[in-house]
Amino acid sequence: MNRKKKINEALKKRQKKTSAKLHRSNKPRYISKADRAKMEAEAAQNQDAESQQEEHQRATEEGQQEPTGE
Repeated sequence: MNRKKKINEALKKRQKKTSAKLHRSNKPRYISKADRAKMEAEAAQNQDAESQQEEHQRATEEGQQEPTGE
């Protein structure tokens, strides 16, 4: 009985490992606190740059549109 049990346990263990490799977790990858802070800083910098570009475009558009004098 012990020999059968031991063999079955070994086979189950191997099967469990192979199925675990096939079905990866949907859990998101861990990002360290320093990396998160770095990403937030980059995102903020990108937003600032985009807003400055938009403001510049608006200013140039307003400058190009001359009011028609009557």
